[in-house]
Amino acid sequence: MRQMYNQSPKRIEEPERVQPSLATEMTKAASLASSLSSYGTIMRQRQFIDTHKAITPLVVLGLMAWYGQWHSMTAWVYLALHGSYGMLWLIKSRTFPDRQWDQDCSLLYGLLIWATLTLYWIAPWMITAWDIQAPPWLIGICTSAFVFGVFLHFTADMQKHNSLALRPGLITTGLWSRTRNPNYLGELLIYAGFTSLAMHWLPLTALAAVVLLLWFPNMLRKDKSLSRYTEFAEYKARSGRLLPKLFRGAL
Repeated sequence: MRQMYNQSPKRIEEPERVQPSLATEMTKAASLASSLSSYGTIMRQRQFIDTHKAITPLVVLGLMAWYGQWHSMTAWVYLALHGSYGMLWLIKSRTFPDRQWDQDCSLLYGLLIWATLTLYWIAPWMITAWDIQAPPWLIGICTSAFVFGVFLHFTADMQKHNSLALRPGLITTGLWSRTRNPNYLGELLIYAGFTSLAMHWLPLTALAAVVLLLWFPNMLRKDKSLSRYTEFAEYKARSGRLLPKLFRGAL
């Protein structure tokens, strides 16, 4: 018994998680949390995401009312951008949903999804609580980034939905020809657009954390899954993981 007890730490310490990145470890931790929390009400991930998107405009309006920011142009612009994105997401979820969000999850994991999405409420809270007024040039840049992001995100998801419905397989044309994740690129522009209106590092840091700890590991897993296609090697060579590969060495 004493020998068995002494050997157990070695078996735990042997596969030290030194090589995997922090992003990979955080993704594994989230998956572990989902599996360990199998008790409770089972729902689809999409239901938690959709309800959060639907309630976001109401939260922003509530913040504007609480802090008396009806006069704030920045607050209204933020509401227009983030609120309209939420409504567009709900339409997309009904008409051409992403199948990855149809996975079942426990109530605890669904609340974890909610907590993660709530990080995006930092910016509107700061804008209303601190009476932040973004200059016109920044509002223009943020709005343009949002518009381009909406185009990339929703058009790419529509192309993926229709392409897989007609002919399942690797998608290498259209918006997917030069980047393997045009939908993520669009979503990044969307969030960066209205998050930057706060003119503070905190909401941008929260966005960066989501990208590095959740989005990027998902991109790596997707590449690994798509590598089963014989044409993937050639496609990977001419496309970027996130940014369009217009030149050698794109991300």
